[in-house]
Amino acid sequence: MRIKILFFTLVLLSSFSVLSQGNDLEQGIYELNRGEFKAAIAQFRPLVIEGYAPAQFQMALIYQHGYSVNKDGLKALELFQLAANQNYPDAQFELSLIYSEGKLVKRDLSKAFELTHKAANKDLASAQFNLAVMYANGTGVKQDDFKASRWYRTAANLNYALAQYNLALLYSEGKGVEKSTDLSYIWNTVASWNGYPNAEKSRNMDARDLSQRMIEENTAKANKIYQKIKEQQKNKAKMVEKQKFY
Repeated sequence: MRIKILFFTLVLLSSFSVLSQGNDLEQGIYELNRGEFKAAIAQFRPLVIEGYAPAQFQMALIYQHGYSVNKDGLKALELFQLAANQNYPDAQFELSLIYSEGKLVKRDLSKAFELTHKAANKDLASAQFNLAVMYANGTGVKQDDFKASRWYRTAANLNYALAQYNLALLYSEGKGVEKSTDLSYIWNTVASWNGYPNAEKSRNMDARDLSQRMIEENTAKANKIYQKIKEQQKNKAKMVEKQKFY
């Protein structure tokens, strides 16, 4: 009985610690977004000492951009690596960009691809988009239009407008997918509704090859996709908010 009580107490303490870290992180991000960098650092630093990956990532950004500290690329790199080693996707993605650029580390496109792939598998839309580009261009991996199309679609379904536009382009050209003016029009429409400037022009070009009936049908299909994505985003935001209380 004593062991059970002790175990329950440890679980409660662990849950409280995680909740406290999350609250401190949220406060730090709030301060960061309103330009109160010193206040943000005061929130992040204790969490970094505790090894909390999201805080390590935020402090890395602070050193990377020089927010109330001297710019220090190597310190940022160290913190990105610490967070990435804990499988924090945002840090994995930033680290992939560093390996792609080859400024702070020796350029390693294979490593960049590996890190991008890890972040993409954790539903980070920007990483999914970059992974698609890497497959499309053969950067750090064998060129593969089919895999590029698959990752563009994955990011598109997370409402990443540039991925929606690039997916439309693949349908227009028939690269990695079966050529389809209808699907090109649909994804250009969704991208244009998300504010991507070139998508509306591309949609108008698609419309030249479609009848008025097909334009109306495809617009309705685009709206269905768009509304579904928005609903998924809303539900995801609710889940994230709910998790703050557990």
